[in-house]
Amino acid sequence: MPIATPEVYAEMLDRAKAGKFAYPAINVTSTQTLHAALRGFAEAESDGIVQISTGGAEFLGGQHNKDMATGAVALAEFAHIVAAKYDVTVALHTDHCPKDKLDGYVRPLLDISAERVAKGQNPLFQSHMWDGSAETLADNLAIGQELLAKAAAAKIILEVEITPTGGEEDGVTHEINDELYTTVDDALRTAEALGLGEKGRYLLAASFGNVHGVYKPGNVVLRPELLKDLQEGVAAKYGKTAGSQPFDFVFHGGSGSTEQEIATALENGVVKMNLDTDTQYAFTRPIVDHVFRNYDGVLKVDGEVGNKKVYDPRSWGKSAEAGMAKRVTEACANLRSTGTKLK
Repeated sequence: MPIATPEVYAEMLDRAKAGKFAYPAINVTSTQTLHAALRGFAEAESDGIVQISTGGAEFLGGQHNKDMATGAVALAEFAHIVAAKYDVTVALHTDHCPKDKLDGYVRPLLDISAERVAKGQNPLFQSHMWDGSAETLADNLAIGQELLAKAAAAKIILEVEITPTGGEEDGVTHEINDELYTTVDDALRTAEALGLGEKGRYLLAASFGNVHGVYKPGNVVLRPELLKDLQEGVAAKYGKTAGSQPFDFVFHGGSGSTEQEIATALENGVVKMNLDTDTQYAFTRPIVDHVFRNYDGVLKVDGEVGNKKVYDPRSWGKSAEAGMAKRVTEACANLRSTGTKLK
């Protein structure tokens, strides 16, 4: 069972929360990067999450019509087949989906999974993300309520982003400023609208200075200790026991974070951390090295014929997969998930 069932996915998240570790959520845009993610998890003996953004899905859908839902479905079906050869369990997730792309992405994918569940099958994806950070919190949560109900009916976990993450992700841009910090009031309004599990399980992407992409030291001020304030504020309001953590948090914009920042986030309820920028570089860097070392072979320079062995995509594709897989294993180590795979 390499692709998690709804029950197993819930168990994975529960184990992470209790064990103070998190799963790397690796963005993929091709069958090659999917294999790199799966290989990295397997080599780290860690379960994990593979995710597809709207831009990634559009790329997977082909440049002829750029159909996001088709691209996501195709890779998910492929993953269900090839993941069987890896001795780890993975969940399939769709990343950032803003309001103007819901009808072309998350909603049709929810419908597909609902149809599967009605036939006694498991959903195609295990979780979907609604990114309403560009909307008012009231509108964000209203749409979140609608999507959470549909997700719960399809045995899917919803991820919601209630306040902005800085930087740029698939065309959605937020400035790096003081608004990148979720308040206790934001968290209370979220709990009031979406519940604390009784309306369906959800993951919460709260903001604590997170920024997509990689920035030089000093440009981004992360405050992962803020997550503890959010947990305690909601726990107090809803009569939870001292030390309880009502939310399952997601760490966005984690590329380049320090070990201490990650450790603090894990202690405060982070169970999933997104990685894209770092793994993109880890995939591309070996390709560039290959081209530089084999310039006269990958190109037909000065009328020559080149060298088929070095311009064959497999020659550089294998190195790219290995480079990205190595970065995934490093992420597992940083997030303490190494060696925690389900037995």
